[in-house]
This record gives sequence, C-alpha cells and structure tokens, in this order.
Amino acid sequence: MKRIAAVVCVLFVLAAAVFAGPGQQGSSGGAGEKVVFWTSHTAHDLDVLREIVAAYNATNPAVPVEIVSVPGSETEITKLATSIRGGTAPDVYFLDRFTIAERAAAGMLEDITPALARIAPNVKNNYLDFAWQETQFKGKTYGLPLDTDVRAIFYRKDLLRAAGVDLNLFDAANGPMTIAQMRDASFKLNKTDAQGNLIQTGLIPFNTELQGWHYVWGFVYGGQFANIPQGKVTPLDPGVVSTYQFFYDWSRDMGPQKIRTFMSTYTPPNNPPQNNPFITGQVAIMVNGDWMISQFREYAPNLEYGITYLPVPKAGDKPSSFAGGWSLVVPVGCKKVEAAVRFMVWACGADGQRIYTKGTTHLPTWTALMNEDIFTTEHQFFKNILPIARSRPVLPVGAYYWDQLTAAQDAVVDNIKTPQQALAEVETQTQAQLAKFLPLQ
Repeated sequence: MKRIAAVVCVLFVLAAAVFAGPGQQGSSGGAGEKVVFWTSHTAHDLDVLREIVAAYNATNPAVPVEIVSVPGSETEITKLATSIRGGTAPDVYFLDRFTIAERAAAGMLEDITPALARIAPNVKNNYLDFAWQETQFKGKTYGLPLDTDVRAIFYRKDLLRAAGVDLNLFDAANGPMTIAQMRDASFKLNKTDAQGNLIQTGLIPFNTELQGWHYVWGFVYGGQFANIPQGKVTPLDPGVVSTYQFFYDWSRDMGPQKIRTFMSTYTPPNNPPQNNPFITGQVAIMVNGDWMISQFREYAPNLEYGITYLPVPKAGDKPSSFAGGWSLVVPVGCKKVEAAVRFMVWACGADGQRIYTKGTTHLPTWTALMNEDIFTTEHQFFKNILPIARSRPVLPVGAYYWDQLTAAQDAVVDNIKTPQQALAEVETQTQAQLAKFLPLQ
C-alpha cells in the first residue's frame, strides 16, 4: 500500500510540473515578498535552523525567509508533493540529500544551475565531493549540501561497568572490536522482568530509530549496493546478504517478538529526544550519529558515555562508517528562484554551516570549515573518521530503494523471510523502477 501511494503521489507531481511550467529563474522577489522555507526537522535541529534564518534575515532584509515546520522524514514527502500539486509549495525545502536524484527525476525540483551561474558560479569547489555529487542529476544541480553526519558506536560506561563488561574493548584508542566481541558484551546487558519482557539491552543493531540501518551495517560488511556503470542495484551482493544474515541471527537469538516489543515500547516513532532509551537507561550501546552530542549536551549533560568505532566482521579488518546529510532544494513551480537560491547559498555556505555545525554537532560539507576551531572533543572523533565513511549510491530511485531495503530488513528481523528471499524481492522490484532511467551515465 505504501508503494502504491508513493507511485500515485509522484504521478500527481509530474502532472503538476507539466502544467506549472518552469520556475521564473530571473525573479529575485520584490518589496513585501518573502521566501518560505519548509523543514521536517524538529526539536533542537529546528531551533538551530531558526538561528540560521534569523542570521540571514538580519543581513538580507529585502526578501526575508520564513521557516515552517512540516511533517516528513528521509523519504516521506507527502506534504511537499501535495503542495506542489496544489500550487502552494514552499520556495525552499530541506530534503535528505540522497533522494535529490529521485525527486528531480520525478519533476519535483527546479534545476538551479542557471541561478547558481549568476549568483555563485564557483560554489561547487567549496563542498565535499560526495556531498556535491548527491545534488546532481543528469549533469544539472538540484540542491546545495548543508551538512553531513557520520555514524559510530555510543556506549554507556556506567551500565557496561555494572554488567562486568571490559571497557577497554570499547576504547577507540584500541581500534575497533569485532562484531563477535560486540555481541558478547551486548548480551551481558540483557535484562528481563518477571514476565520475561526485555527491559534493558546492549545493542540492537537493526533498530532504525537508533540508526540501525541496512546501509550502516552493509558498509561494515563491505557491501556494494549498486553498480552504477552497469545500471544495476545489487542487494544480493555478498556483503549486503551478510548484513541481513547478521540481522536475522541477532534477532533470532534474542527472540524476534521480544525485541520487537522492546523497540515499540522504548523507541517508538517520533520519540522525544529526552526519552531516548540510551539516556533513560534501557539501551546501553547504540549506533548513532554525531548530532547526538548536542542532544546529550541539552538533555543529559552528566551522562557518562563514550564513543568508538563501528565493529568489524573479523580482527584486522579496517573500520568503516556511513555518511549522509541534508540539502536545500527549490520545489518545482517556484516563482522566486533567484531569492530562494540566494538564501540557499548563504545557509549552505560558510556562515550558515558554521551555525549548524556548532549548534547541532553535524559535520560541515563546506571544506574550509574543517580547519576551523568549531568542533568539541567528542565531535572531533567524527571529523576524524569522515574519510573512512561511505555514502549511498546516487540513484534516481534512491528513496524507493531505501524503502525496499527497509521493508526487507523488517521481514528479516522478524524472521519471516530469509535474507536471500527478502533481498531477491528488493532486486526485482527496484531494478524494474531503475530501468526507466537507464543508462545512468
């Protein structure tokens, strides 16, 4: 049903784009006008985005920006699609960067290449290359990168100590531990109540509310998710299959229903950050991103925690990580493209990214900022491991592929499908969608 709704939504958007025609690239806004900026971010990140908007408006009062919080997520953009169809879309939208190619292919985004040529013709040279590439589709630019983020292991020193776990294993100075060592330590932290319900655990590697994603662990296992020159998605790559087998086995040994009940109880969707079970003590080990540093600073300043590498399949393997990030884009039909892009260039430039980096502890994509003194001690670890991080393949079905991989992960975690079965379905369904856009190069 979710896939059907998504397809219908895209068809409506395409129809709207055809009738709306291209945005007025030369329009820069007039007196009394404003640029409307939508974001699905909430809580602390939303507050920092408001700071960016306020700082921009203070120095660019002619066409001010208004920020609006709307529902959405990495791949859920129903509100945006509906607004495009109805002619009420914002001028700027905060979009998960890996989905840009898919949204551009669906006709949802304005090509901002001409506006950038006038406003900031050399801006490309300032960004991390992988982040810039994620803004591209068929040789045109459809967004600007704001941030990036890197995943690592967070661990509660006090809870591990109480369970008799050797903290030296988790010391980043000693390099990454193996997945087997992580598993042994994690299972020592499992606690149940009188009814047998799980009330505390170590790591839940597949808990997506705590960044337990297929791509994160797929990169740990050396998985290749696509072959761009051949125009193929490759979910049956041995590294990807090994990842899903890892999920299957871990869930089987803990009890699929028991762990699913635990996740729905302690990590429900849209859980307030102060209720994160890592903070409240139900989860002692988690995969997560650098933004957690700012959340701990705000909601649990006395938390005794550490940060270390993601584990590796076997001793001697090189560690890896996963880097994502968000972007600013202009929805199709915008009549103030020039004004919108001027805001984007500022917000995604040194001034805006400096505010975002310091406020949210995400990493910048503006390369010059990497040399500034804007990183806390904890954040420095994430900056240092950015070079070993991998990013998702740039695909015009990137969001669709993500959702298919997620559905397969759910089936494997519940032990209702084998990794081979679930991923074979992903390959069949996603490749059929990708075929519409071949060749990719």
